[in-house]
Amino acid sequence: MKTYIIDLDGTMYSGNKNIDGAREFVNYLQEKNIPYIFLTNNATRTKKQAKDHMLNLGFKNIKNEDFFTSAIAAAKYAAKNFTKRDCFTIGEDGLIEALADEGFNFVQEAADFVFVGLDRKADYRKYSDAIHNILSGAKFIATNTDRLLPNNGKFDAGNGSAVAMIEYATNIQSIKVGKPYPIILDILITEYNLKKEDLILVGDNLETDIKLGYDAKIETIMVCTGVHTKDDIERLKVYPTSCINNLKELIK
Repeated sequence: MKTYIIDLDGTMYSGNKNIDGAREFVNYLQEKNIPYIFLTNNATRTKKQAKDHMLNLGFKNIKNEDFFTSAIAAAKYAAKNFTKRDCFTIGEDGLIEALADEGFNFVQEAADFVFVGLDRKADYRKYSDAIHNILSGAKFIATNTDRLLPNNGKFDAGNGSAVAMIEYATNIQSIKVGKPYPIILDILITEYNLKKEDLILVGDNLETDIKLGYDAKIETIMVCTGVHTKDDIERLKVYPTSCINNLKELIK
């Protein structure tokens, strides 16, 4: 039995709006005891916040352990590969909690790392402080580089916009953790003791969800409820294993 690796924003919901078919699909997986994990590039929410958000939208039987985020992956990657622990952080609760769980200390200057996740309250001063730390030698780690974030039928700027700005300012490329980069998949597989051949990736974004699976030769299902549509497949040259209009199509 394969494990479904399911995106959130644009696949399960858009901001505070349900996406048709999402709740029915999750109910189906639960009823059939088919394993699943929500894998999201959204680094803003803690596991509990992610769970509560879905429960408030009407999903049932969602647990904290159902979620694996780019914030968790970024924190685990840095903790595994480096010994130092002082970090300057642009991000919200999800990234702060993930770093604290891995023993990182939060500093303003002389940081060993600069972590950049989506931060809807960040300002010019905060971005400039991140640049100061990077130019002073801090390792630059991006939770994710999403261009756009689906929000109630519209699109907000994704974290990739801030990452690109800091890369441009410093002329230093970030270590990129989230989808479509392999770091997040490698850590997920290790954490959950999975194998690539036993996974099915489900998502709406060709540049993140589907490209992650495409590059890793994992089965992918694109659902046209978020960032991209079928018309974008040939333009972006990222090819899902299958493409559907609604997750109800996966209910057998």
